[in-house]
Amino acid sequence: MTRGPAMPELARELAAEFAGTLILILFGVGVVAQAVAGSGLGDPQSLGGHDSIAWAWGIAVTLGVYVSARISGGHINPAVTFALAVFKGFPWRKVGPFWVAQFLGAFVAALIVRWDYSEILAKFDPGHTAKTQFVFSTMPGNGSLPVGTWGAFRDQVIGTAILLFLVLALTDLRNSPPLANMAPLIIGLVVVAIGMAFGSDAGYAINPARDLGPRLAQYLTGYSDAWRDQHGDFYFWVPIAGPLIGAIVGAALYILLIGRNIPEDEPPQPGGGEPRPEYDVT
Repeated sequence: MTRGPAMPELARELAAEFAGTLILILFGVGVVAQAVAGSGLGDPQSLGGHDSIAWAWGIAVTLGVYVSARISGGHINPAVTFALAVFKGFPWRKVGPFWVAQFLGAFVAALIVRWDYSEILAKFDPGHTAKTQFVFSTMPGNGSLPVGTWGAFRDQVIGTAILLFLVLALTDLRNSPPLANMAPLIIGLVVVAIGMAFGSDAGYAINPARDLGPRLAQYLTGYSDAWRDQHGDFYFWVPIAGPLIGAIVGAALYILLIGRNIPEDEPPQPGGGEPRPEYDVT
């Protein structure tokens, strides 16, 4: 296959982050649309529920990381990019551009899902209300459980702290990480576990781009209350601020409890090979 001239390094990385986040949201938001709106009109057992949502989001993370990891590190999450800049030497000059690429990937993917499910969403929720708002963006208590803004904020800090703690554990070459390019798969399973254990309070966005991109897409396509929650309170900031704070907490705890305590002598690599590259993934 003939290759054309390579893009500049930063442009390649931004393209990879855009593509990886696009894949993440296509499958993640798509499964929620199917499980919520599709099941509401058809057979709930055949179109999925909570478990299918949790598994599909985890698979979406795995696929998004595999798409982008070789070129950009597979962050696909502004909270991951932020934590890596604070603790792992990721260049600060790239943080803003990475955030923009991640947001745009999420935004475009959400528009695609919104278009593809337009007839089903219009039939299930003609007014484009909170009934289907959480197909695209998160809400406290998933729109129905007794959780408010600050309970959801707490949840986003905790959930993202767990994510970053485990991401660093699984990508730290000194800490017996998964080998043979298996880290993205295991991190996808981490997201499945977070969804199954911490999905009720705030829909486990744990990713500012995952929420803000689809929230803007739904606002531009008929959801006039997209920036508010079911209580009428401004909520869009919660899945942005909570994950950014949680990422710092989780990364700092990993470094404090594990990272700085790992012996400096690295064990031999299985098979005598060279150490594999470290992936900065989500």
